[in-house]
Amino acid sequence: MPPENLPINLSIIIPALNEQKNLSLLLPKLHQILRTININYEIRIVDENADMETRAIVQGNSCILIIPECKGYGAALKAGIDSAQGTYILTMDADLSHSPDFINLLWEARKKADVIIASRYVIGGKALMPFSRLILSKILNQVFSRGLDLKIRDMSSGFRLYKASTIKKKLFESNDFDILQEIIVNTLIEGYKVSEIPFTYHPRQHGSSHARVFKFGLKYLLTFFNLWKLRNSIASADYDARAFVTLMPPQRYWQRQRYKHITNMIRKENKCLDVGCGSSRILSALPDGSIGLDIQMRKLRYSRCYNKIFLNGSATSLPIITGSIKCLICSEVIEHIPRGSVLSELDRVLCPSGLLILGTPDYSKWEWILIEKVYKLILPQAYADEHITHYTYQEIIGEFVTKRGYSIENIKYILNGELIIGLRKPILTN
Repeated sequence: MPPENLPINLSIIIPALNEQKNLSLLLPKLHQILRTININYEIRIVDENADMETRAIVQGNSCILIIPECKGYGAALKAGIDSAQGTYILTMDADLSHSPDFINLLWEARKKADVIIASRYVIGGKALMPFSRLILSKILNQVFSRGLDLKIRDMSSGFRLYKASTIKKKLFESNDFDILQEIIVNTLIEGYKVSEIPFTYHPRQHGSSHARVFKFGLKYLLTFFNLWKLRNSIASADYDARAFVTLMPPQRYWQRQRYKHITNMIRKENKCLDVGCGSSRILSALPDGSIGLDIQMRKLRYSRCYNKIFLNGSATSLPIITGSIKCLICSEVIEHIPRGSVLSELDRVLCPSGLLILGTPDYSKWEWILIEKVYKLILPQAYADEHITHYTYQEIIGEFVTKRGYSIENIKYILNGELIIGLRKPILTN
């Protein structure tokens, strides 16, 4: 137990059900290992049916007993996470299949990602288990990993280290073992980073596993379907980045055409501001010192991989000094915002002679009207219903050329539907 009034660095959460013999061996060893790391820690045992022997073992080893309100592995995990006080949370099994010695490696890797998985299926990892169970486990992980387009080999490993802020106060639905997949997908769609380190899984020493693959088969299928919808929706932090390479061919074509046109337009520019940047690959092509701005923190978390400067803010009230931006990109944003201040804000922050690259569907084109209807049928979870403001080429020209004196430098269309226009702000403005 940690000294009073000192922050807890690590909370250990151990779901346990009829694990008295294993706990009596595990807990002393766990204390021994954790003392060598020299951190303040707590150990929370979560048992829905704790008998007197379990309670005595927990108390005798200076641990905290949590009784979950619902039954199931997922319910136990959620109860432990909700009650944890540590800056980091480590989850592990009570059956000695997760060696306490490995906690050192998980702790050392804590700054590499927001979630660290002790993985049986990356290079260097091993799973010492019966062949039939090994095959079923690998099939399950392949289905979830490939079907959800994830670069994670072991989604069913419960031996993990989390930054507490990534999972605390999150609403996870599952009360069974499929919570492990649910947590990972929800973590990724929020833009957090997940990493795996190789781990050797050993068989339990006493008792039998509470996991029943066939029993939970239907539940896993339902979970996969729900996670697939979530993973491929606009809620996913990497939606735009993935569309560039992995989603449906029409989306891939669209993202690549947009990337080509915009990067060509900024080729001679220096630093840029990308308003509503999302997770677009365009960020990777921006000059050093460029800024990505988005209202959604999940998109900005993911986009850390592009090594740019990022701001969390709204396009209708940009946290940017007036006249300070020489090149401004705003692609596929204004149609998601009610008419109002957004166009004036873009004009405000752009300096005289600055370049504005504006992209939006042109609703005066019958091609776009048709494309949007087809797009909505093919990908109902995507952007179509998010287009609440319908601009036309004539309206954009009226706002910037006629009203503000901008000059047109470039006009491109994608399939004669999406307009991408380069506009140069006049040197002298009224």
